[in-house]
Amino acid sequence: MTGIRTFWRALPREGRWLLSTVVVQTFGRGMTLPFTIIYLHEVRGFDLGLSGALMSLIAITGLLVTGPGGTLIDRYGARRVLLIGLLSMIAGCTLLAFATHPAVAAVAVMLIGVNFGVSWPGFNALIASVVDGEVRQQYFGVNFALVNLGIGVGGIIGGFFVDVHDPGTFTTIFLIDAATSLIPMALLLGPLRHVRTQADADAPADDGGGSYRAILRQPAVRWLTLLTFLAVFIGYGQLEAGFPAFARQVSGVSTQVVGIAFAVNTAVIVLLQFTVLRLIAGRRRTRVMQVMALIWAVSWVILGLTGLLPASLAAAIGVIAYMGVFAFGETMLQPTVPAIYNDLASDRTRGRYNAVNSAAFQGGAITGPLVAGVMLGEGLTIWFVSAMVAGSVAVGVIAIVLERVLSPVANGVIDTPAPLVDPR
Repeated sequence: MTGIRTFWRALPREGRWLLSTVVVQTFGRGMTLPFTIIYLHEVRGFDLGLSGALMSLIAITGLLVTGPGGTLIDRYGARRVLLIGLLSMIAGCTLLAFATHPAVAAVAVMLIGVNFGVSWPGFNALIASVVDGEVRQQYFGVNFALVNLGIGVGGIIGGFFVDVHDPGTFTTIFLIDAATSLIPMALLLGPLRHVRTQADADAPADDGGGSYRAILRQPAVRWLTLLTFLAVFIGYGQLEAGFPAFARQVSGVSTQVVGIAFAVNTAVIVLLQFTVLRLIAGRRRTRVMQVMALIWAVSWVILGLTGLLPASLAAAIGVIAYMGVFAFGETMLQPTVPAIYNDLASDRTRGRYNAVNSAAFQGGAITGPLVAGVMLGEGLTIWFVSAMVAGSVAVGVIAIVLERVLSPVANGVIDTPAPLVDPR
């Protein structure tokens, strides 16, 4: 508790406002995220393939708008771009709540995708403008834990509330999702209305060094972007596709076990995130990524072994253990990667750097499920697990290469003898 109080006291007022509302902001998304495809297929009667395509439109739209969104953030500020994204989210969720035709649903999910595309770089740029140094790394970690808490609580309540035989229950959760977007809008229009993420108007003009081509020309950015893509491909890209498919088809566990595994994932992140932040404070971020890669490799080995004892208690325990171990690795990824991107960026380029981060994340989130579907659909279970383990090892190798081209400051090496926030 001392560490939490110390961290909270180190935050400026704007940072406290942002952090104190995260759980409520993400609660609505948690209510709808696990049940959107069920809503489209079982409630609205769309073909399962069409429902899956509609779901992919969210990520595809987000990926398409991320690049332009980053440029607009640097030119006009994150606050304005985020307000447009939140309005799009409210419109999309409201429209989806009443969508009875695929064309209407397609418009709705694309509106939601617009918000997804600008919210990641926008909020990361906003956070980086409010906090810096070691506090910034801790902020990203605590924010990640609170996001998981909000989504987890929302998912649990949504699971008890929705009923496929009562479309009104699904209409309600999508309207709640829309309503929760009003909270960050109120912050941006109120307490955070003076926060600037763009450079001052009298600052030197951009000489081209802030273009996406110039940013990606930097070796540190290229290796970091590759690491991000691969980490998401073998990590988050599998959580909603590869993992549940493997757990059901190969491990032979029940849907209840899969649900418990996701609950364990959330619990581990919420309970351990601050402890992990204390342990990694002042350490090289690339070394933390190497440890994370090793942990994820172990988690995939655990999941693979469950296939040797399908439909057994050991398989169920292994599936749950996989998610717990994987979550432990997550607590190391989320504080480090966004912090590196923002330490590499300037005020004039912060939106574009975060857009590169977002694009790499979304690219992994799109391709991960596609590869998992093909491999598991063809019965290549051993090759699938082997690919995930090899990918984890590759992340560790890339982190070693990244360390050689990354500046000490961006790598989290603190010049002062003590950290900005005493984590103990």
